[in-house]
Amino acid sequence: MMIKINKLEIENVKRVKAVKLEPTPNGLTVIGGRNGQGKTSILDSIAWALGGNKYKPSQAQREGSVLPPNLHLVLSNGLEIKRDGKNSDLKVIDPSGNKAGQKLLDSFVEEFAINLPKFMDASNADKAKTLLQIIGVGDKLFELEQQEKKLYDERTYVGRTADQKKKFALEMIYYPEAPKELVSASELIQQQQSILAKKAENGRIRAQKDSLKQRQAHLDSEIARLIEEKAKIDQQLETAEKSALQLHDESTEELERDITNAEEINRKVRANLDKDKAEQDAQVEKEKYDNLSAQIDRIRLDKNQLLEDADLPLPGLSVAEGELLYKGQRWDNMSGAEQLKVSTAIVRKLNPECGFILIDKLEQMDLDTLKEFGQWLEQEQLQAIATRVSTGDECSIIISDGYGEETEQTAVIETPPVQPEQTKYQF
Repeated sequence: MMIKINKLEIENVKRVKAVKLEPTPNGLTVIGGRNGQGKTSILDSIAWALGGNKYKPSQAQREGSVLPPNLHLVLSNGLEIKRDGKNSDLKVIDPSGNKAGQKLLDSFVEEFAINLPKFMDASNADKAKTLLQIIGVGDKLFELEQQEKKLYDERTYVGRTADQKKKFALEMIYYPEAPKELVSASELIQQQQSILAKKAENGRIRAQKDSLKQRQAHLDSEIARLIEEKAKIDQQLETAEKSALQLHDESTEELERDITNAEEINRKVRANLDKDKAEQDAQVEKEKYDNLSAQIDRIRLDKNQLLEDADLPLPGLSVAEGELLYKGQRWDNMSGAEQLKVSTAIVRKLNPECGFILIDKLEQMDLDTLKEFGQWLEQEQLQAIATRVSTGDECSIIISDGYGEETEQTAVIETPPVQPEQTKYQF
C-alpha cells in the first residue's frame, strides 16, 4: 500500500506563520507565491516531521514568534504525526493502538522523497548505482562492464601496436628484383673454382693438341724413318681432335659479378624478408583487434539486453559506462524538467510504500511541461508537493508572508490570525 499525506497543518516554522493544506492524493500539489514568502519552509517542515531531527531547521521557530513550532500531519494509513511544545517532541499516533515512533516512519518514508536534492546533487555514477540497485542488475552489469573495459584496454593496446607495425612495414624499402633467399658467397666461389678448374683442364687438353701437332710436323719430316710412329701419332691426334671439338669454355663473368654483388643482393633480400615479416605482424595484430572488437560488441549486446529485460522505473532510462542516461542523454545534458522526472521516477521506485515526494523550485518547468508532469504523476498514482515562484492558476495554494491564501484549486486554506502571537484556523 502506498502511503500519502492527507492533511498537514504548520505553524511558526521558519517563515511559515500558519498554513493548512490537503494535498491531492495523486498528481501535483503546487505551493505558489513570490520569493521569500515561506514556500520552501513548508517542504522543510514536512521533511522535519517525517524524517526526524536530522532535518530539523537550524532556526526552526519563526523569527518574532513566542510560540514554538507546531506540526501536524495525517497520513493515508491513518498515522498522525505531531511535533509541538517547547522541545517539538515527536508524537506518532497509530489508530490501531500500536506503539509508533521515528522507526516506523523510517520504514516507509524514503529519504530521497523528502530530500530530493540529495539525489539530484549526487554524482552521475551514484545516480546510476541507485538505479541499478532498484532494478537488481548492478552486480551483473558491473561484471559485464569490467569485462568490457578489460577487452577495450587490450584492444586499444593491440590497435596501437597494429598501427605502429603497419606504418613500420610501409616505411621499409622493398626490392622486387631481389631473390627470395639470401645468396651464399662461398657457394658462388666454389662454382667459380669449379669452372676455373675445368678451364684449366681444357687448357691442358688444348696444349696437348698443340704439342701433338708440333710433333706431327716433326715426324712428317722424318716420315720415312718414323712411319710406324707417325701412324700411332695420327691415331692419337685424331682422338685428341675429336675431344677438342667437344670442349666448351664456360664464362665466370656472371659469377664474378654475383660474388662482387653478393652482399648488396643479400641486403635487399634481408630488407624484403623484414618487410614481409612486418606486414605479417601487422596482420596478426589486426586480427587480434578485430577479435577483441567482436567480444566487446557481444558484451555490449548482453548489457543492453540486461537493461531491456529489467523493470526500469521510467521508459528511456538506462546506464552506460557507469553513468545514468535518459533518452540517450547524460545528466548534465538533460533539461531541468527531465532531471526532475527522472529523479522522481527513481525515488518512487526506491520505496514503493512511499507514495509522496517533495519538490522545490518547480518554476523551471513551463506550464505545458508542468501539466504533462502532473499527468504523469497521476498515472503513476504518485503524490508530489512542490513549490513554484508563481501566483498563477497552476498553484494549489498561494503563500503570502507565511500564510496560505485561497485559490480556485483549494477549498481549505488558512487566513491570518486575529492576534500576531496566536494562530486560529478557519475551515
